[in-house]
Amino acid sequence: MTSRPAVFLDRDGTIILEREYLSDPEGVELLPGVIQALRVLRDAGFALVVVTNQSGIARGLYSETDYHRVAARLERLLSEQGVGPDLTLFCPHHPDVGGACRCRKPGTGMHEAATRELGLDPERSFFVGDKPSDVEAGVRMGGRGVLVLTGHGADFRDEVPPGTWIARDLAEAARVILDRSGMGLG
Repeated sequence: MTSRPAVFLDRDGTIILEREYLSDPEGVELLPGVIQALRVLRDAGFALVVVTNQSGIARGLYSETDYHRVAARLERLLSEQGVGPDLTLFCPHHPDVGGACRCRKPGTGMHEAATRELGLDPERSFFVGDKPSDVEAGVRMGGRGVLVLTGHGADFRDEVPPGTWIARDLAEAARVILDRSGMGLG
């Protein structure tokens, strides 16, 4: 069995509206164009993997239970539209509280776990998010990064690794990914 490519997606500011330390499931609001973007990526053969840093847990701002409630609401919203992620992983750590870890982006621990679990090819994969740490993980794994200008993206457009594509939002990122991967629907 050959490994398939994935789109590794940041959550806050990429898929959903950026809210500081989101702990209430009612605060989950999909950004415009997300459903269609995920649909075309899935239809093109990409696995969809959500990887999210959740330092609010380490900082004591919300609990892992709160995180899971928010994640379940997002999963439900996406699954109802047929675009639920193949896997969702989160990092509850922060280096200022408990030290460094391998899973916190730009570390690649979450990505490596998803690659093993789903049989993914990171070199044919794309890493999408609104912060340099989201795309740097992809560069470290030999993949390609796309910075979206939603969330915090506009603040970081000049700080991403060379070769990173810039997209207005996830819908435009999906078009870039299909164009650059040769996996379009044609």
